[in-house]
Amino acid sequence: MGVMSTDVTGTSDVTDRSEPPYETEILRYSAFTHDPGGGNPAGVVLDASGLDGTAMRAIAAEVGYSETAFVTGGDAATRRFRVRYFSPLAEVAFCGHATVALAVALAERMGPGEIVLDTPAGEIPVSTAADGAGAVRATLTSVPTRSRPALATELDAALRALGWAPDDLDPALPPHVAFGGNDHLVLAAASRARLADLDYDFDGLAEVMRRHDWTTVDLVWRESPERFHARNPFPVGGVVEDPATGAAAAAFGGYLRELGLVPRPGTIAIRQGEDMGRPSDLLIDVSPRDPRTRVTGQAVPIP
Repeated sequence: MGVMSTDVTGTSDVTDRSEPPYETEILRYSAFTHDPGGGNPAGVVLDASGLDGTAMRAIAAEVGYSETAFVTGGDAATRRFRVRYFSPLAEVAFCGHATVALAVALAERMGPGEIVLDTPAGEIPVSTAADGAGAVRATLTSVPTRSRPALATELDAALRALGWAPDDLDPALPPHVAFGGNDHLVLAAASRARLADLDYDFDGLAEVMRRHDWTTVDLVWRESPERFHARNPFPVGGVVEDPATGAAAAAFGGYLRELGLVPRPGTIAIRQGEDMGRPSDLLIDVSPRDPRTRVTGQAVPIP
């Protein structure tokens, strides 16, 4: 079997990659938390230059997290890297929590600073910085976001699969399909209790999402104009729910901008994962004059 040693200095020691399975160093981080018991776990492979898509998907399935990030090439001198993301079932164009995890892993090895990731969704700049205790925080800048009202047929099918009724929705926050690297259906619950009571048809919702090419369904509840709670069903990735979803947070920033709910540049807090026992904290910076969203969070190694 092949052996790959991780090296972010631009070289790698590789032997016998001709036959799978490969032995690959897999790092495990939890993103959008300072506690390994919270946040969203992500796999990180810092040298996947010898792996094809089939091998990467197999590794992601073995890791079992909602996504694993694979560095397929790049240059440590310029701090620019090519990245692909895989769920246990399929490749995804962009994953926010795995991006944060990867950026923190790189910063811990290379030192904090600016990093640029070339992803299937586009170029993602990431700024990393360490606090006084040495913990690393990463801020990614999404591709330009957009958001449109959900069609009646899209909404009806999603509500049926979720087991929600139309009056479970907040009329002040209309259903949209929002994009921040991939598409997410955004549904705002009328109450915190409705958000907490999530028991959906896994196969039914997965079928609806595949039909419309949605990566997650972003269920939110507005506590205040500056603070939201979120849950993200992810059956198309083989995962019941994501405890923290940076890509959905980026798309949600575009949703708020499209609705005119960010009249001036500001920071919005998103609390996710609380109802599944993995509390996560995401910060998004949104401006009415910039279509991109900046998503900030910490990541910590999982022992």
